[in-house]
Amino acid sequence: MTLSKVDLDSSVGYELKRVQHALRLAMDSEVRALGLTTPQYAALSVLERGEELFGAELARRCFVTPQTMSGILSGLESAKLIERHAHPTHGRIVQAHLTQSGAELLAQAHERVTAVEERMVSGLSGEERKGLLSALKRCTVALEAG
Repeated sequence: MTLSKVDLDSSVGYELKRVQHALRLAMDSEVRALGLTTPQYAALSVLERGEELFGAELARRCFVTPQTMSGILSGLESAKLIERHAHPTHGRIVQAHLTQSGAELLAQAHERVTAVEERMVSGLSGEERKGLLSALKRCTVALEAG
């Protein structure tokens, strides 16, 4: 049996992973300066949308396990960036909401992360940016369908 070699220079998946890794390192550096981790930033960003999300769905949206999300939320609550309260009609469900200081810190983090993303796509024209975003969304749909 002959094993085929993958040409990493022409592998879309490999290049996506390189971009993701570089993006994560840059984001980590920027949000760390504010006392946050990237997963905490993700959780705050999802909570900012005001949707009524619970444990597992919040974890999915932040690309972490429910157990990890529980730890993230505990840390954010200890730092007084979020408040958690029992759901008014589903007593066993706990809802999380941004505090004023959480919203203020998140606004600062958004500025830093937006600057990182802008740096990432700075070599692309407006049309190329739209095309890249559209292509990535189609890739996600194809993988999730399969």
